[in-house]
Amino acid sequence: MTGRGDRWGGPPTEGMPMIRRGGKRLRRRPWQEVRERRRQGIFLFPSLLTTGNVFCGFFSMLLAMEHRYTEAALAIFVAMIMDLLDGRVARLMKATSQFGVEYDSLADVISFCVAPAFLLYSFALQPLGRAAWFGAFLFLICGALRLARFNVQTGSVDRRFFIGLSTPAAAGVVASIVILLQGDEPTRAVRLALAITSYVLALLMVSTFRYWSFKEIDFARRRPVETLLVVVLAVMIVATMHEVFLFLVFGGYALSGPVRRVVVGKPPAPVEATAGKD
Repeated sequence: MTGRGDRWGGPPTEGMPMIRRGGKRLRRRPWQEVRERRRQGIFLFPSLLTTGNVFCGFFSMLLAMEHRYTEAALAIFVAMIMDLLDGRVARLMKATSQFGVEYDSLADVISFCVAPAFLLYSFALQPLGRAAWFGAFLFLICGALRLARFNVQTGSVDRRFFIGLSTPAAAGVVASIVILLQGDEPTRAVRLALAITSYVLALLMVSTFRYWSFKEIDFARRRPVETLLVVVLAVMIVATMHEVFLFLVFGGYALSGPVRRVVVGKPPAPVEATAGKD
């Protein structure tokens, strides 16, 4: 009889989940529970990609400890692919959340700040003394500041540009240099050059130089056949001379911010609203 009372509007069965609608308590339908569970579970796949990003950064540090520097640099590039995919997948699945944003930032600190700094220190800066290896710490702290500033400025700046060199790009410069040198024992001159590079990259990350973000490129848009040929040519170059190609791409991108400032000039400061002020 209790079940019959439930069915015809009587008191609900004990233990049944309840919802409120229009001031009335209603029993939650089983299909509603299934739908909510599916909506919560859809966030798992982007988080797994972010976890893969963290694993690649951690694995890069383990490889650097074993003096397998080329593999450690490649692990950082794999982390970049994971970082690129997790945001795209979350937007395609409409599974974006504040948790995902914060988790992604923490993952980027490990993979693109801690791992490249440790790779720099282990590969080149360790024998040079305190002034040199301090560049690795400066790379780390400036990368963390860059990510914090990016999270604060999201939605208030032109999305076509990054303010300051992005942490994946800075990590890409470090990793491409290590791959270019093929993990061989660097000379003292190369060590000094890498120490200077670590300082420069750290300052570029916290600078106000504008870097093209490539977020406005519509990959789903139809392109001429020549575009496909250019992409195929680029893939062939990567396959045959990937060491030089990666260094030129990431190094050129790191220099594009200062070059753009010299050519275009400093952008005008945003005009703040003065309504309500005397």
